[in-house]
Amino acid sequence: MITLVLAASVLIGVSLGILGGGGSILTVPILVYLAGQDSKEAIATSLFVVGVTSLFGLIPHARAGRVRWRTGLIFGSVSMIGAYGGGRLAEYIPGTALLVAFALMMLATAVAMLRKSRKERPAKPAHTELPVAHMIVEGLLVGAITGLVGSGGGFLVVPALALLGGLPMSVAVGTSLLVIVMKSFSGLAGHLAGVQIDWNLALAVTGAAIVGSLIGSRFAGRIPQDTLRRTFGWFVVVMGVFVLSQQMPHAFWASPLTWAGAGVVVVAAVVWGAVRARRPAPAGTPGAPPLDAPEPTARV
Repeated sequence: MITLVLAASVLIGVSLGILGGGGSILTVPILVYLAGQDSKEAIATSLFVVGVTSLFGLIPHARAGRVRWRTGLIFGSVSMIGAYGGGRLAEYIPGTALLVAFALMMLATAVAMLRKSRKERPAKPAHTELPVAHMIVEGLLVGAITGLVGSGGGFLVVPALALLGGLPMSVAVGTSLLVIVMKSFSGLAGHLAGVQIDWNLALAVTGAAIVGSLIGSRFAGRIPQDTLRRTFGWFVVVMGVFVLSQQMPHAFWASPLTWAGAGVVVVAAVVWGAVRARRPAPAGTPGAPPLDAPEPTARV
């Protein structure tokens, strides 16, 4: 079983190296379902694994100039405060509730990423920095989530940097690793007050993940931005559904109300997508007429 755990751990690093996140999305399920840890121990161990792996993965991104240091340090510093508080609070919340919340946040973030990937947005200048006020608010929120559910938060940091901060996706990926390093260790400090970690397993998983991160970071700058965004979004969807399915009781999945509700959600999503697709594009976006374009004249 340990061989399977280590082989799967390589994927943790590959995900962090290529996507700038997703490491904890893999680490927690690996530790719970393959290594047999309880949810709180897995969450605390995940913070250590993801923090160290992200530190090694950050190095090649920094050498390639794909790290926005000012944004990352400010965002990460604020996130550390939220992560420590979340880690202390997690001691009083049932493990199952933490994993369900983890899965729901993954799905919500994935939806936001996939919606944005379908919209062409004008690129912002390369020197754009995320405003400090935004970084403080989002850093505290993302940090608290990191501490609570053991997520390095890359699946939240990357959208914040790419969608709100206007950073190119490859730069958002590199910068997110810096943020993840800072708040993962802060969240771990909060958890250590109430959780014992199997350090032998933690170090073995970390070593395998580091190998994966060095492999993944070599490909990060060569993959198109929109492909990265879509891959990230669908990856989070799959893992979120998996974690959620494992935490819900059998009676929930056997209930007709569950499937009826799922059907309603799917139909509503399809209708909403069709309505949005038929709306005319706003002036100034690709494919829309320019603001000063003359109105067409009718032919007689």
